[in-house]
Amino acid sequence: MKDTREYIIDEAYSLFLTQSYEAVSISDISNAIGFTKGALYHHFKNKEELFHAVIDKHFPITSISMDEANLSLKDYTEVCIDHVQKILKGIISNNEEFTPINYLAMIADSFRHYPGFAELKAKIIDDDIGKIKLIVANAVKRGEIRTDIDISTVAILYFSLTIGLAGDFMRNNSVESAIKALRDQLTQLYYLLKK
Repeated sequence: MKDTREYIIDEAYSLFLTQSYEAVSISDISNAIGFTKGALYHHFKNKEELFHAVIDKHFPITSISMDEANLSLKDYTEVCIDHVQKILKGIISNNEEFTPINYLAMIADSFRHYPGFAELKAKIIDDDIGKIKLIVANAVKRGEIRTDIDISTVAILYFSLTIGLAGDFMRNNSVESAIKALRDQLTQLYYLLKK
């Protein structure tokens, strides 16, 4: 039963990703997986519930797990890059014909058709920015970086660079290229902040 449910989620993911939430009907999903609509409704009460299951499984954006109280700003760069790389590789491994624009469209569909999704992601972002603020503040206290900076602005800048990774990914469709660009930008920012 669980395997059938996972199969349905994975097949629906491909449809939602390549065609959009609005364009995919229950009939489309039923035809793609070779199940009757009744069999599909046995596992999911409607298209919305199936879409939520797809997003929960295939949209792995989570907060960075780290010891922010003891992490240097320089070490944060590596933790951040590792986290982003795992997310990107998880997305790519789920879909060999991945195109970034489809994934970005699916993110937009998630904000429109998954109640609470925006609030959940906003909380993750706020939590991560709070962690970065602590890391930056501690870096200032330890003398790792300059003291003449605005901690909140620098924390948001660090976070924004990780989000900006999507731009490089869209251009080159390469995890390696996007990660290299992120590493270069975070490293350059760090050196600009050093004493």
